[in-house]
Formats: sequence, C-alpha cells, structure tokens
Amino acid sequence: MERAKRIGILTSGGDAPGMNSAIRAIVRAASAEEISCLGIRRGYSGLINGDVFELTRNDVDGISRRGGTILYTARSEEFRTDAGVEKAANVCKYLGIDGVIALGGDGTFRGALALARHGVRVVGIPATIDNDMGCTEYTIGFDTACNTAMEAIDKLRDTGQSHERVSVVEVMGRNAGHLALYTGIAAGASAVLLPEKEINLERDVVDVIRRGCIRGRRHHIVVIAEGVGHATRYAKDIQEQTGLETRVTVLGYIQRGGAPSARDRTSAAMMGLRAIDALKSGEGSRVIVSQNGQFFDMDIEEALKMEKGLDEEMFIACNRIDTSYYNNGTAGK
Repeated sequence: MERAKRIGILTSGGDAPGMNSAIRAIVRAASAEEISCLGIRRGYSGLINGDVFELTRNDVDGISRRGGTILYTARSEEFRTDAGVEKAANVCKYLGIDGVIALGGDGTFRGALALARHGVRVVGIPATIDNDMGCTEYTIGFDTACNTAMEAIDKLRDTGQSHERVSVVEVMGRNAGHLALYTGIAAGASAVLLPEKEINLERDVVDVIRRGCIRGRRHHIVVIAEGVGHATRYAKDIQEQTGLETRVTVLGYIQRGGAPSARDRTSAAMMGLRAIDALKSGEGSRVIVSQNGQFFDMDIEEALKMEKGLDEEMFIACNRIDTSYYNNGTAGK
C-alpha cells in the first residue's frame, strides 16, 4: 500500500489523560513527513457526519498538559450498524482520508476493525484508564488515574484517622481490577476487592480490620472496584460486623480528569510516533502496543483476541503486606 498522505484522528469511548499528548505527537510527526491531519470531532459519530477540521502544528501547541481530549469523544449507535460503518468509510473516501488513527479501548478498536474491512487503513492506540487490553502491557491514562485515586485516598485518610472510621472507596473498573489493585497498594489499603476474585467479606475485609484494630490501627481503607458491586452494601455489612463507623466515597469521573502524568505523556508520545510510522510504511489494520518496554505495532484482529488477566504477583504482594493474612495461607485464593 502507498504511504498515507492525509490522515484523520479521532478519540472514542471514555476519555483518558494523555490522549492530547498522543494527538500532539501524531500531528507533529505527520507534519514532518508532509502528511496532512484532519481532526475528527466526537469519535465515529463525527466521522459519519463529516465533522472534521484541519489540525496543524500550531493547533496542538501546549495541549500535552491538558486532560480530556481536544477532539471530544462520544459513542455512536449508528456506527454499530453495517450501514453506519459504510457511511463512515464513504466519508473517508470523499474527504481523501487514506488513514485513520483511533484512540480508545476495545470498543474503539472493534470500530476501527470494522472500518478497515470497508477498505480504510486504520491504526489503533490503546487509551483507557482501566488498563484492561490484552495486547498491551500499558494503556494511556492508567498512571494518571492511579495517581488521582491515590491522592484522593490520602486526603480521606487524614479525616478518617481523625474520626476513627473505615473508609470504603470505590474506583473505576467495571470488568477489570487493575486500577483498584494498583491504587490499593499505592495508598496502603487494608483490603482490596476485585471483580476477578471471589470475595469472602469475613476473611478478606472484616478479619483484616479486626487484626488491625488489635495492633492499634484506628483507621482502615477498603478499595473496591466498581465491578464488584454496590459499595454501600459492603460498607453497611462492614459496619455491622465491626462496629466501626464506615463511610463510602465513590471517586467516579474524577479519575478520568486532570493533567496527565509524565508516564502517560511519554507513552502517548511514543505511541503516536509509532502510529505515524505504521501509516508511513503503508501498513493498515494495526494497533500500537507496549510490551517489555518497547512500542511497536501488531495486527488489529490478533490484538482483539488477546485477553489480560490480573497481575497475580501483584495481587499476592498486596496480601503479603498484611503478614497475618498471608501466613494464614489464604493469599492468592
């Protein structure tokens, strides 16, 4: 295939800190290769409707430090249909777009694959705070979301210690507990509840809190991934079984906002550069991944077949921090 001469850039699904850093790198690298860029507003919905504008080097000055995405993001029911995909592909042909770079998660990649099957060259860049994509060890936005959650828990700890409370903190993660696990370790949580693990409230939380109280601890943090269930229900059970005042904090969309961390900015920049390299070489239907500290591209269909499990070593490490829990032989079960 010939190298791309005009590309479109879109962000789809949930926004993630670092998306703007990737957009900046893409536009700057493309400009150096004399490839023109069109920004596509509101994801695949904007592509269907031809909601595009020219993106130049000047347009992306200073956007790396901003959270969210300058291209906006939305989900499109029309694009889920064959007719919608065909319409989007026709818009690409009409506008002379011979390559689309799509930033987002699994849903975004499936949309990119559908577009590729209609003859449009695509490259996906993984950007989701859940870090749940099997093809890559890291997704843009994860580090910033972890830092945001950790900083919020640090603040909750201050007031929780003053009132001798149990703080139940719900973080994002509908089907994956990566964010909850990393946040729990970073924030020094007493317990972490994950959708990948069977939960025994008595063993996993109540006993841990009781042992902490015996050792003199007067405040406890319990981190829950949203996919586990209702935090309020767990909080009620914890309070009834321990007798300790228990409060719930749902961090929600605060985790998606804020200036991206250094790791997210640099990872996004590297992935943006690799996306341009793929299009420059004539490649299509690719995704950019991070594995063993390296950034490279792979086939999008192969990428979508890959699944990511929980980091078992980190899960065991999380439990080992409470030595009594680990020595009971329950860690990792």
